[in-house]
Amino acid sequence: MSLEDELLKQRLCRIREIEALGFRPYGRRFDFTHTVSEILRGFGAKTAEELVPEVRVRIAGRVMTKRLMGKAGFAHLQQDGERLQIYVKKDAVGERDFQLFQLLDSGDIVGVEGYLFRTRTGELSVHADKLEFLSKTLLSMPEKWHGLEDVETRYRQRYLDLIANPEVRKVFLARARIISSFRRQLEARGFVEVETPMMQPVYGGAAARPFTTHHNTLDIDLYLRIAPELYLKRLVVGGLERVYEINRNFRNEGLSTHHNPEFTMLEFYQAYTDYRGLMDFSAELLAQVAIDAAGSSVIEYEGRQLDFSRIERYTMREAVMHFWEGSDRPTLENVSDPQWLLQHSGKRTPGEALADIFERCAEEKLIQPTIVYDYPVETSPLSKNKPDDAAFVERFEIYAAGMEIGNAYTELNDPQEQRRRFEMQIDMRQHGDEEAHQMDEDYVRALAYAMPPAGGEGIGIDRLTMILTGSRSIRDVILFPLLRPEGPIDLVSAMRQYDKL
Repeated sequence: MSLEDELLKQRLCRIREIEALGFRPYGRRFDFTHTVSEILRGFGAKTAEELVPEVRVRIAGRVMTKRLMGKAGFAHLQQDGERLQIYVKKDAVGERDFQLFQLLDSGDIVGVEGYLFRTRTGELSVHADKLEFLSKTLLSMPEKWHGLEDVETRYRQRYLDLIANPEVRKVFLARARIISSFRRQLEARGFVEVETPMMQPVYGGAAARPFTTHHNTLDIDLYLRIAPELYLKRLVVGGLERVYEINRNFRNEGLSTHHNPEFTMLEFYQAYTDYRGLMDFSAELLAQVAIDAAGSSVIEYEGRQLDFSRIERYTMREAVMHFWEGSDRPTLENVSDPQWLLQHSGKRTPGEALADIFERCAEEKLIQPTIVYDYPVETSPLSKNKPDDAAFVERFEIYAAGMEIGNAYTELNDPQEQRRRFEMQIDMRQHGDEEAHQMDEDYVRALAYAMPPAGGEGIGIDRLTMILTGSRSIRDVILFPLLRPEGPIDLVSAMRQYDKL
């Protein structure tokens, strides 16, 4: 018998002992008066004298440590990522409850009633006079001094990661504050939150490969959305002039520290503005989000100070010139010359070549929050042309810590030009670009009913959370990242073996 099987057998036997004392091993309601964090905030600074007369409390939590000392003992309960000590004395709780205390394992969940006091060492504790058993753990907790360190286990068993590593909980609380901050700021400016389809007959709004599914009743193939853009802009046509969606997108691409096939975006659209208006708006949004999530607009990421209150700006051509390494630094004349661009890239067109050169020589060097604007038309099929240069569009991307975290542009609202752009994408697909857009005829029809001048933007919640929490991998900020399936789990068969215990 393995060590795990032996432990499971012991825990299942212990359930019977707990039941013999008259306690239920699972599923009983417990009304507490305080959370652990409320007690620590409200009474953590009070002296022993200030805790008299008695402060009565009822708390619940998970047993993390326990030590017995004859007819008394101590344990630490964890709730909301914080711990509080309890003191259990046989004379105070009685024979039955003390026997229960002796049977507790690390990981069990209990309720405690008693009063607050300070121990001889000065630790704030609950002097218990009643125990309730709430839930039994059948498996062992991670080693108490080192927590849970195996990365694969942490991602696969996130519930265990949250129990064992309090700092992980802080990351996801910060993520919640980021989303809340965006919502609050957008709604204060008159934006309306909406929902658009996740399954779409035509995918679009980004250059990516989709996941395909099938609807049996309609007998049609559908795609998990790669972006909500084209639906949100249909709403702008319909008169919802400021809309946003915090959405899940799906892209059938590789896994890396910066990519997960399922990810979260904030996407918003505003009528009667353009990409320059969105640049200023983005700077305000991101500075406030940093303050709300991290307490300051200046944060540290991998040893560098990033200042979200000061966002640098370059055109794509300027970025290539500025970040090019070597003595042959290009001039503005070089990066504007189609022949020079094609000589320095294997792409088919000068615009594609410029974008390729930018990605290779500049992107990873954009450490400080930076806006890069004015993109080639080939890479931006939904953006409006610059009025003075038809080869470029009014688009920008936001970078920080060497990662793209946002994408925005003045929306193309000319249905004829949009049709031509889709046809350009079809040609790119025929030449091997698997991520080129499809033709969306209904979207062209929507534009034919007139969409007001507008700007739209998408911001990656996952990557922004990485930066604002100092996380090195996108998997650290997604509660349940996609992983390869693990091998068979023997727990269920082992539990079945001990059903008769």
